[in-house]
Amino acid sequence: MGCVNRHDLGLLVLRAGTGAVLAAHGAQKLFGWFGGGGVEGTTAAMEAMGFHPPKHSALAAGLGEAGGGALLALGLATPAAGAAAAGAMAGAVAVHAPAGFFAQGGGYEYPAFLGFTAAAIGLAGPGRYSVDHATGHAFNQPWTVALAFAGSAAAAVAVVGRRARAQMPEAEEF
Repeated sequence: MGCVNRHDLGLLVLRAGTGAVLAAHGAQKLFGWFGGGGVEGTTAAMEAMGFHPPKHSALAAGLGEAGGGALLALGLATPAAGAAAAGAMAGAVAVHAPAGFFAQGGGYEYPAFLGFTAAAIGLAGPGRYSVDHATGHAFNQPWTVALAFAGSAAAAVAVVGRRARAQMPEAEEF
């Protein structure tokens, strides 16, 4: 096979592609790039979608996507990057879930795919062609995997749960 490792090359391609897509979506939310609404537009959208506080939610979603995506593409702090991106996508899945699975109907297919892919990369590791590898995996340790995914899951459950409770109709008093 020579000096190129197909496994590591595959991880590089997967990380770079997924990371770039996530970073672009986050840049829309944070900076208004690529036709996005920036922080103000994303804040208004978050409020309309039932996320509170909306500006904090906009910043968290944008940072989870842009930051997690950029770090995934680089292969830096890969467990935290994958967990952050997957957590951000959990919020997007919650928004799109009422429309069903398929994206053409407004469903959650696309954010779920990005979230699962980011999570898989975070769990699998960055591979040889990464900043993590070049730094001796200083930010890619077994304990960081557990900590990053536990923290991201707890945050996603809290945010999505808070949104769901806020959208529940008030119980009628008898």
